[in-house]
Amino acid sequence: MGDVSWRLEALCAETDPEAFFPEKGGSTRDAKRVCSGCTVRAECLEFALASDERFGIWGGLSERERRRLRLQQRTHLSA
Repeated sequence: MGDVSWRLEALCAETDPEAFFPEKGGSTRDAKRVCSGCTVRAECLEFALASDERFGIWGGLSERERRRLRLQQRTHLSA
């Protein structure tokens, strides 16, 4: 899956992993707050998109937000 050394710098590694995998309907606010200050946020999001991560907060985006981003990228590429 490529170089994942960026994970060593990820702020989420220093916090409660439960925040990044909230129950359905649960708040994503705490996880997104951590992501907003993370220096490897872009790499994390890129990894999640490339590996089609279906669960959790990755790169500051929820499952739904990543799905929307993928659709936008496909639409943009086909235009």
